[in-house]
Amino acid sequence: MDTYQIICEDRIYELLEEGKKATKEEVLEIIEKARDCYGLSLEEAATLLQVEDDEVMEKLFDAARYIKDRIYGNRIVIFAPLYTSNECTNNCLYCGFRAANQRLHRRTLSVEEIVHEAQAIEKQGHKRILLVCGEDPKKTHIDHIVDAVKAIYQGADIRRINVNAAPMSVEDFKKLKRAGIGTYQIFQETYHRETYGKMHPSGSKADYDYRLTAIERAFEAGIDDFGIGVLLGLYDYKFDVLATLMHSQYMDARYNVGPHTISIPRLRPALDSALKETPYPVSDKDLKKIVAVYRLTVPYTGIILSTRERAELRDELLNLGVSQISAGSKTNPGGYEEDDREATQFETSDERSLDEMLQVICEQGHLPSFCTACYRANRTGEAFMELAKDAHIHEFCQPNAILTFKENLVHYGSEATRAKGEKMIAEELEKIEDEKIKKETIERLKRIEKGERDLYF
Repeated sequence: MDTYQIICEDRIYELLEEGKKATKEEVLEIIEKARDCYGLSLEEAATLLQVEDDEVMEKLFDAARYIKDRIYGNRIVIFAPLYTSNECTNNCLYCGFRAANQRLHRRTLSVEEIVHEAQAIEKQGHKRILLVCGEDPKKTHIDHIVDAVKAIYQGADIRRINVNAAPMSVEDFKKLKRAGIGTYQIFQETYHRETYGKMHPSGSKADYDYRLTAIERAFEAGIDDFGIGVLLGLYDYKFDVLATLMHSQYMDARYNVGPHTISIPRLRPALDSALKETPYPVSDKDLKKIVAVYRLTVPYTGIILSTRERAELRDELLNLGVSQISAGSKTNPGGYEEDDREATQFETSDERSLDEMLQVICEQGHLPSFCTACYRANRTGEAFMELAKDAHIHEFCQPNAILTFKENLVHYGSEATRAKGEKMIAEELEKIEDEKIKKETIERLKRIEKGERDLYF
């Protein structure tokens, strides 16, 4: 496979240069077109990435809010990462886990310890986990990951485990599929080949092409939900965002499935990082634009925001198209039971608990969701894409979000969160247009109040 056809750098630069030539009227026409919720071309996305005018930027943000609401409603899906290991053979310059870091407290959790971490996450009220593993083939091999997934499902009330792990063979992806994972997530970090080579000088991660084609091997193995992203700040964000969209549209054209999620992490300080400053700083304004461009170009894709960002900015980005957030996160193995700052991958900024985040989400008029129904109802891959692209996914998601939030309030919510949450649920019930579904949702809410769990459409 010619990976230069997947990510064509010359074409990206050409599109970005062309985008600079667009008039204000042409930019506004693109933004208005995006409101149809069918997405945009790479040419149109490149034009929007060049926007700097504040008036036009507000139009861009307004369109992002509208599209997010039309496709996904006002729901915000919530999850927590679980790091199983910080042992790694790579030497990524920006990462606290890099092999050359002698100051890091290294640790790989046993299966029993992983289950304890999952139980600690569950006690917060989470039902979705992103399993994150260091890249050491002797410690975090496929059996380590599969054993962890199986043990969590058996030992904790966690209903969806997504996995962020090193690229692997088709045979290993098949093992991952059989273990019952949800989404396979992998970041290219930067699509710019020269920069990628500089940032990954040694270790298996130095192989750009093997990493780029990992998702296709996952598809061959039957995993049809994938998440991608770049580490913003390693290279020019305009190049990397457009490259991410180029990768997305390549997958959509070839497999009829675009990314289930796109993550937007910015480079953060890390213990003993080899980078003393961010090579290509991304401002808050830039990050807002990035979220909006993703939302307009691939409206069906979930946009993930981590606790890397400070609380105030996270709250603001919830209104600009972000649809999934982590909360109460720890970025070191064993961090939910014993927080060792000398074992973390990077510094987090938003230290609020899940309960605090739920109150903020409700106050902003969003509906927290712990839903895991699509994966278990086989609404994944192409089936999910059809619903999302036609803006029908909310027909399932709205009642499921209400039910899962109700369950969280009953079993985990503080008094303040329950008060705000019950008010939100009452308002959201009125938005369900199908009277039959509304009636059934109300009946299921009563069953949850009596102690039943895991009810979904």
